[in-house]
Amino acid sequence: MANICQKYAQGETLENLPRLLSDDAQSAPVRFCRGAAALALLLLFGVTASVCHAQRHDVNCSDGAGDFDAEFRTGVKVHVGAARNGELATRVCEATLSWNKQNLVIAPMASQLDVDAFGVDLGVGLPVVAFQVKKSNADCCMVYKIYSLQEPPVLLRSITGGEFFSAADTDLDGRVEIWTDDAASLEGFDSLLLSDLDFTPPIVLRFERGRLLDASSEFQPYFDQKIAEQRARVNPQDLRDFKSSDGKLAPSSAFPADRLFHLRSVKVKVLEIVWSYLYSGREPEAWRSLGDMWPAADVDRIRGALLGARARGIRAQVDGVSKPISAGRENHAKIFDATTIVVPMPGVTPNGVSPKPEITLPKPILMQRPPPLNAFELGLAQSESQLKLVIDSAGKVRSAEMLGNVQVDEGLMSSTSKWKFIPAFSADQPVASRIFLGVSLRR
Repeated sequence: MANICQKYAQGETLENLPRLLSDDAQSAPVRFCRGAAALALLLLFGVTASVCHAQRHDVNCSDGAGDFDAEFRTGVKVHVGAARNGELATRVCEATLSWNKQNLVIAPMASQLDVDAFGVDLGVGLPVVAFQVKKSNADCCMVYKIYSLQEPPVLLRSITGGEFFSAADTDLDGRVEIWTDDAASLEGFDSLLLSDLDFTPPIVLRFERGRLLDASSEFQPYFDQKIAEQRARVNPQDLRDFKSSDGKLAPSSAFPADRLFHLRSVKVKVLEIVWSYLYSGREPEAWRSLGDMWPAADVDRIRGALLGARARGIRAQVDGVSKPISAGRENHAKIFDATTIVVPMPGVTPNGVSPKPEITLPKPILMQRPPPLNAFELGLAQSESQLKLVIDSAGKVRSAEMLGNVQVDEGLMSSTSKWKFIPAFSADQPVASRIFLGVSLRR
C-alpha cells in the first residue's frame, strides 16, 4: 500500500499522481492523508475490489500506516498511529489516551485501529471516543471499545464480533445508533466461509440510559431492501434444485464441483433472506420463508443452527431490545446551519463585540475517495468541488450535494457516505450541522 501523502510531502507533484498510483497498481488500495493533512490535500484515496462478502474498510491506521491525533476540551488527547520500537515505527498500530502527563495504551500491536467517533454522546451520559481494533489480519472482526473523555478516561463498554462498526444518528432524531453485523457468530456457519456470503446479519445497537439495546427492529425497511435484493437474485428453477438437495451441501458432497458451487450460492441467498427477517425482529416471517425455500427434511436442523448462532453472537452482549417510538412522537434533531457568516450589524451589535458562531465546525477524522483511473477523472479530482454536507451528531455524513453548474464527480459523491468527522459542537454538546466544504487535490 503506497502512502501517497508522504510522497506528496516529500515534493512529489500532482502531475506525478498517475505514476504514483501505477507504482502500486491502480487497483490496489491507496492511502492518502487525514486530519490536518486532509485539509491540505483534503481527501483520502481508497479503492478496493469487492468479492462476495469480503470488503475493505478504511481505517485510521492499518499495518502501521496512517495516524490520527485529537484533543478534547477536557484535556484528554487521542493518538492512533504506528507502534514504535525505540525510534523506529513498526508495521503494527497502537492507540493511546493521554492526560496530565499520564498515558493509557488502548490497543498495542494491532493490525488495524480506527477512531469511529470522538466527542460523541452515544447515550451513556458523557462524551466518549469509540475505537475499533483488529488484533491481527487473520481475525474476521473488530472489537469496539468505548472510552470516556473525562479525566481519567475509563473503558465504558466493549463490543465484540462485528466485522466493522459505525455510529450514526441514522434518522436525525437525536439518538445515535451503532451499526455492525454478527460476522463472528457466522464464521464457518454450516460449512460456509465469510467470503462465501454476500452479507452477514446486520445489527443495529443503541444505548438508552446506559443500557445497550438491540434496535434492529426499528430499521426494518433497511432489512427489507436486502431481502428484496436477494429474492430477485433467486431463480425459481435453481430454488427447486436446492430444495431437492440435503440442504447441508458439505464440500465433500458427491455433486460435481460446478453444480455444488451453484447450489451453495442459492443456499447462501436463502440464508440471507431468512436471517434478515430473524435479526430484524420478525421470527414468524423468518421461519415461513425458511419453510418455503429450504429442503423440508433439513428445516429443523438449520433453524436450530440459526438460533444458536444468534444466541452466541452480539445478541448475547446486549442488555435488552429497544421499543419503537409511537408514530407521531418522533423527535427531529436541530440541524445547525454553518453555511452563513455571522457579521456585526451596525446599530444593533454593540461596539467592540464580535458575534460568535453558533457552533464549532466539524473536523475530519477520515475521508476517502476512489482514485482517478484516467485523465478525465484526474481532471475532475483536481478541480475544486463545492459540497454542502449535513453531518450528524456522531460525525457521519447524512446527505451531500454538489453545488454549482459543474460536472459531477461521481467518485467523490459516492465516497461521502463513508467520511467521518468530529461533529460540530454547540454549548459543548455534539450537534448536527450543515456546512460548505471545498475539496480539491490541488489544495
